[in-house]
Amino acid sequence: MQITAHSLCDLAQLGEEWRALEPEATGLSFFQSWSWVGCLAEERYDAPVLLRASEGGRDLALALFNRRRARLHLAESGDQALDAPFIEHNAPLVSARAPEGTGAALLRAAWKVQGIRRIVLGGAEPALARAAGGTELRHLERPAPLLDLGAVRAGGGDYLATRSANTRQQLRRSARALGRRGPLRLDRAEDAGEALRWFDRLRSLHEATWKTRGQPGAFATPFLLRFHRALIAAAAARDELDMLRVTAGGAEVGYLYNFRLGGRVSAYQSGLAAAEAGSPEKPGLTCHAMAVQRALEAGDAVYDFLAGDAQYKRSLANGAGTLVWSERVPALSPLGLAACLRRWLKV
Repeated sequence: MQITAHSLCDLAQLGEEWRALEPEATGLSFFQSWSWVGCLAEERYDAPVLLRASEGGRDLALALFNRRRARLHLAESGDQALDAPFIEHNAPLVSARAPEGTGAALLRAAWKVQGIRRIVLGGAEPALARAAGGTELRHLERPAPLLDLGAVRAGGGDYLATRSANTRQQLRRSARALGRRGPLRLDRAEDAGEALRWFDRLRSLHEATWKTRGQPGAFATPFLLRFHRALIAAAAARDELDMLRVTAGGAEVGYLYNFRLGGRVSAYQSGLAAAEAGSPEKPGLTCHAMAVQRALEAGDAVYDFLAGDAQYKRSLANGAGTLVWSERVPALSPLGLAACLRRWLKV
């Protein structure tokens, strides 16, 4: 196996190579797909660097970085505004044919790129970040609650029965309260055009919610709008998008902006109708519970609530992973030695 690193100019060609390797990848997350990595790529990666593992002329693994101020950022730009879409389950794209540890080998090879003094991994598995080598200069760890749908099926398939008594009560009360307007219904956008129209409604509800909290929400800049509209169009064309709408007697309850790939549904964002204080209506719980039921019926393996320790995620999940945001430096560099000393002094 050979590992090479080079500056990249032809992102369109890389997209073709990336797509060709995706069907061979095991445990592929949506955030490793070209739908996400390649979205507005020419704008996001102004100094792209590609690490490639190959054997006999065939690709085994690919990792796309962007170079910024002596740092390599995996599948991110290094610009806070351009990275606001918030990547998770970030890792090199690795074929099932590759030897074990190939992804980590690509990350370690990144240290050899001329002029690089730091490697930045956003939303990665802790083991992958450790395997990248170097010493951790900055570290943020977040839980990522998830629902193992296989475990629900093994227990008889009754999702509601697997939840706590309090969660069951909240869901039932919410369904009854919302049901007074008419039957609850969940629909999936049939094509990109409908998904984009629903996205506009989702965004309106989402921003209204976040405005009451004094914050702009997840779609507040022109770049974010362009990114998500391009992403929705690309993902819908490949059946990787679940843009869902829940209604009660035709009235909007909420919208979910989910990704789905390889049996894993990723609950990315939502826009929910406001409920009065003290009301039994729980639009968020209701929408996600209905989406979980849809995923169960579709045969999906995991409903992933993604990073964050929100109460509704803990109420609806039956497990959790961990994701880290890690900036690493060479172990024997001044910064690396200082970081080791700080950790030693805290012990």
